[in-house]
Amino acid sequence: MATLRKQYAVARPVYSEDSFAEDHEKVHRVRKTMLDHLKECVTGSMKLSFLFSLKSSCDSTRAKKAVLSLLPIIGWMRIYRVKEWLLGDVVSGISTGLVAIMQGLAFSMLASLPPSYGLYTAFFPMLTYFFLGSSRHISIGSFPVLSLMIGAVVTRLVPDGGPSANFPGFEGLNMTQQRVLVASSVTFLTGIFQLAMGLLQVGFIVIYLSDTLVSGFTTAAAVHILVSQLKFVLGLVVPGISGPLSIIYTLEKIFVQITSTNICDLVMSIIIMVIVFIVKEMNDMYKAKLPVPIPIEVVMTVIACGTSYGLNFKDRYGVDIVGKMVSGYEAPIAPDMDVFKDSAVEAFPIAIVGFAVAFSVAKVYSIKHDYAIDGNQELIAFGVSNIFGASFRSFAASTALSRTAVQESSGGRTQIAGLISAMMAMIVTVALGFLLEPLPTSVLGALVIVNLKGMLMQFREIPYLWRRDKPECVVWVGTCLGAILLGLDIGLAVGLGLELLTVIFRAQFPRCSVLANIPGTDLYRDRKDYLNIVEPTGVKIFRIPSPIFFANIEFFKDKLVEVGFNPLRVLRKRNKAFRKIEKLLNLFSKPTDDSDMNMKDLPADLKDLPFRVDWNAELAGNIGVPRVDIHSLILDFSAVSFLDISALKGLKMVLKDFIRIDVDVYIVSCDVYIIEKLHSCMFFDDDVQTSIFFPTLHDAMLHVLGKHKGKIKGMVGDQNDQK
Repeated sequence: MATLRKQYAVARPVYSEDSFAEDHEKVHRVRKTMLDHLKECVTGSMKLSFLFSLKSSCDSTRAKKAVLSLLPIIGWMRIYRVKEWLLGDVVSGISTGLVAIMQGLAFSMLASLPPSYGLYTAFFPMLTYFFLGSSRHISIGSFPVLSLMIGAVVTRLVPDGGPSANFPGFEGLNMTQQRVLVASSVTFLTGIFQLAMGLLQVGFIVIYLSDTLVSGFTTAAAVHILVSQLKFVLGLVVPGISGPLSIIYTLEKIFVQITSTNICDLVMSIIIMVIVFIVKEMNDMYKAKLPVPIPIEVVMTVIACGTSYGLNFKDRYGVDIVGKMVSGYEAPIAPDMDVFKDSAVEAFPIAIVGFAVAFSVAKVYSIKHDYAIDGNQELIAFGVSNIFGASFRSFAASTALSRTAVQESSGGRTQIAGLISAMMAMIVTVALGFLLEPLPTSVLGALVIVNLKGMLMQFREIPYLWRRDKPECVVWVGTCLGAILLGLDIGLAVGLGLELLTVIFRAQFPRCSVLANIPGTDLYRDRKDYLNIVEPTGVKIFRIPSPIFFANIEFFKDKLVEVGFNPLRVLRKRNKAFRKIEKLLNLFSKPTDDSDMNMKDLPADLKDLPFRVDWNAELAGNIGVPRVDIHSLILDFSAVSFLDISALKGLKMVLKDFIRIDVDVYIVSCDVYIIEKLHSCMFFDDDVQTSIFFPTLHDAMLHVLGKHKGKIKGMVGDQNDQK
């Protein structure tokens, strides 16, 4: 199919920036300073200005907007379609609740806590997110990565085989109570971090966690989770280990005891993993035909509970079971300040990861269902939810993709489905928890492992990234290996460092190019990419596709040298040749010794002398000077977004070097902000003038063609007539 081509013709003068400014009056704008933006960020926040709008202003519109921003529930409740949405929300809430209960029990073990506390995480955080969250579809509750990160702090402060940390708040508490206190305190601090970031309007921080980094990080977390559950699947007693290389030490302890594997636990785990995996695959294959995904985790849990109770697995085969479930809810507790001080470094990455994962999932479903979510409001919602939940002994909450997928695919339209799922967790905690007491812990471990399929399959991204973008592949692999070997918190820092290095690498070593003209057009492309392309004689067009700053100004200079020649070397050679010419013509006094001369300071401009030297001709007396085949150098700054002071000084030095050897330099498509900065920094002088700036590349080329008529070959047609 032929591409539709339309013609256009424009007749206008050839503009330089100076002539363009003469013909077109510019509006003077006062640009905001960084302080202005900071004030706007703080005082413009709806959350912080809410009270001010009520106290100091009677503007009802502003107050209404603030309330709607702070309480998104009002927005979707006003448009709630009871007849169309309520049944779907109820069905979705029940389906999601069943999954949330099972995942809460299983993921609680990742946090090194009794399973019953996972039900707290499925209940309390949802109560506040229901009112404050801007996403209508994500399921709030436990998330395996956060559970594992919480568990690392718990086992560090309250280890299995050693004394607990010497904190006054631990006095009189048994190991379980100490661990619950640590988990809730870390969660409380995580919530404080999230709430503070939300109030300070720094929800944009999630953009620094690229999809590649998050993928590598979550894959590493899946490996940690898999290793942590092996002890339950194999029925072994392995103490929790935290810190760098903890995964290696854990595997060592597992393999040392491998001969002590509980066969009943292993067989039961394998059977459950196979069945759950097959049914989940069937759910994916027939999701268009199934009104609700088959809750296979619930089915297998019920069967395992009944079988364990009927056959007395605990006494007969030595199988570890869930045991006594906490019935009802306990009184709120205050966080421990000593835990705050000791775990602040670990709580911050937990806050970031929890928000980043939840926001990424929420964004997918908000786009699918066409509504807006607010990153800052999500931070506030998760911050308040974690603070509230931690007060009632829950651990860090976020969302799980599998649980959210169930909530959305089973008909959920709003967070009423989430509220119903939380009510189901409450019912189990208050009334039905005793039914789960005979459940083998190996069953929970098997359910955790089989749910890691999605995260572990991310290993397939490595060959794709290697073929498409090697620096991104390095970020993925580096983040994954760092998180696996050094721990999730340090691994996240490693990933951020690698990501920063790739950005620096791309900016410091951009792909510069020499452009040439597409015949008969005003288009210019890389001369290496096209066959039918014209490069005018005597003219070089150099393009740098990145900002120019202190780190890449030397690279910029080196690339310019590669394009043609080193102007400083040519200048020195000409100065030496000029000395020899002086001797031959006896026009000047005998020069001093060459070794004592600063060659760059010698005159290269001969316009004040009674003769003129053609430096490209053969000179008498065996005087050799490098030939300069170009008379014009055009720098395409269309992709240069900023110049810093170091780059500004380096650029001016380069321009002067070329000008002193009679090469005209032009800068085209330069951002107006950069030109203003050049003026404010006193960039221009007698040598470097504003007349070298042109609004487009073609304007500069037409100017060069007009200045050097008859000297330029290769351009098709009368270029002076091209517009």
